[in-house]
Amino acid sequence: MPIIQRLRRYILLIVGSLALAALTGLWGYHLRMQVGLSDLQGVGRHRMELAASSLEREIDKYAYFPATLGLEQSVLDLLRRSRPQAVVQVNQYLEQLASRSGALDAYIIDAGGHVVATSNWNDPSSFMGENLSYRPYFYDAVVKGQGRFFGIGTSGVPGYYLSAAIQDGGHVIGVAVVKVSLEELERSWPTLEVPVLVTDENGVAILSSVPTWKFSTLQPLDDKLKQDLERTQHYNRRKLDPLPISLIEELDAQTKLMAVSTRRYEYLSQSMPMPGTDWSLTVLSPLGQLRLRAATEGALAASGAAIIFILALLTQQRIAQSRERQRAREALQAAHDELERKVEERTSDLSSANERLRAAQDELVQAGKLAVIGQLSAGIAHELNQPLAALRTLSANAAKFMDRGDLATASGNLERIGALVDGMGKITSQLKTFARKSSGTIGPVPVRPALDNALFLLEGRLRKADITVRLDVRGRKIAALCDPNRLEQVLVNLIGNAADAMEGVAEPKLEISASLADGRVRIAVRDFGPGISDEAAQHLFEPFFTTKDPGAGLGLGLPISAGIIRDFGGQLVGANHPEGGAVFTIDLPAAEAETAR
Repeated sequence: MPIIQRLRRYILLIVGSLALAALTGLWGYHLRMQVGLSDLQGVGRHRMELAASSLEREIDKYAYFPATLGLEQSVLDLLRRSRPQAVVQVNQYLEQLASRSGALDAYIIDAGGHVVATSNWNDPSSFMGENLSYRPYFYDAVVKGQGRFFGIGTSGVPGYYLSAAIQDGGHVIGVAVVKVSLEELERSWPTLEVPVLVTDENGVAILSSVPTWKFSTLQPLDDKLKQDLERTQHYNRRKLDPLPISLIEELDAQTKLMAVSTRRYEYLSQSMPMPGTDWSLTVLSPLGQLRLRAATEGALAASGAAIIFILALLTQQRIAQSRERQRAREALQAAHDELERKVEERTSDLSSANERLRAAQDELVQAGKLAVIGQLSAGIAHELNQPLAALRTLSANAAKFMDRGDLATASGNLERIGALVDGMGKITSQLKTFARKSSGTIGPVPVRPALDNALFLLEGRLRKADITVRLDVRGRKIAALCDPNRLEQVLVNLIGNAADAMEGVAEPKLEISASLADGRVRIAVRDFGPGISDEAAQHLFEPFFTTKDPGAGLGLGLPISAGIIRDFGGQLVGANHPEGGAVFTIDLPAAEAETAR
């Protein structure tokens, strides 16, 4: 396939994978938002029921007071005869009633709308003698028998007014009024953990768990309504500013997505009418966490789709490469067969030509073998360099030790050679190890041999960098519960990172210690380099974050090492040492503790 066509194909595949990942991420985001909104609506309905029931209970505590006042004989005598002695008696009665019940005020209004007795008769702000016939609760009580009204009285204190007509012989001779405060209820609403507000028939927030929202409007008021409220002094001339709320989406008549303060805060708004009143209860559930979770899951879905697409692409490429190799072998075999046929035809007449043809045949076969060897060695040469170097070192040392008669040391070298040979068989599976959990058996792993093997694999690199290694293992029988190959893989990565960190240091030193305490094995690898910067400390174990030069690393070593240790029930942490340099600590369960359990 020409290079341009292959490049074009790869570009199309990359664009397609990105588009597929983006579509999958959007689908995951919208799906999570739908499920989350459904769950949030259920929680919001429960919160509305709690807030509504608490409001109803608070009001019901005082609902019977006005009607009860109409049955009091002293009140009836006052309204019938207006005797001064009856006024004093009723004032004291109302004062005691308000004090015991917790009501703000209790007062009696005659048929003309004048206050003839009140619980605050002895206060400077008493409204004794005031004409309150313009108040809606007075009109409703005279016409309908009872009234309900939330407003700000002449005292400037907001409250809820409950009124009932006082009748004598079928005629209304006065109105009993009880004013109660709902601020205690407002102080209990923050336990619902979301903003809650109650709006009256005018759309004004008369109760709110957010103090700054109180006496604000959900929508701007028209001029006629403003004039009526000004005339009746419904809110005692309070400035009724609209809340900075805008509609994002209407889910149904009572459920909307709203934005507060120019989309800085988004809420799920759920409303319900309050029984027996013209009020509406609204609960605002924040959408910030839901959108964050939906975005996270959408990103995970996009990443998963991209990974699946890449795996499919790699599988397809592997199949294509396998087919190309098969075609090359078939072509090579065909050429071989053709040469054989030609050689056989000319054997009897051209012996010299036969020899040249056979030589060409041998060269062609050898070239095919070299091509196959080149394909294989290109992928594994780098991974086998260190074990091969170690094998050569050990074999040479074994021979020297045998010449000296030190058979024990030579035998140890031969055993390590055997272990390295076994390890070379596992080298080709290292790339798979980085992508999935180890399939090896977890068991007791002596720490000292693992450290020795890791240092041995990096011996040439440490010697070349002139790094002094100090190894402190407190107890040679320390054993961790893990997989030996994966533990050595983590140790090699940490020691290699330490060597990289000390590049350019005048006297590079490496301290490695291992100890056992409280059923845990702790292995510390400390370098004497410049330490970990503040920026690197924030992203230390994030994939693809690296402080090395471009091309020197992918930023996967520490995240993969942390995942390996976490799979064993341990933890990998990194920090700056108080005396300089960086130290990475591995914490693993001890094999003795696990066996005892």
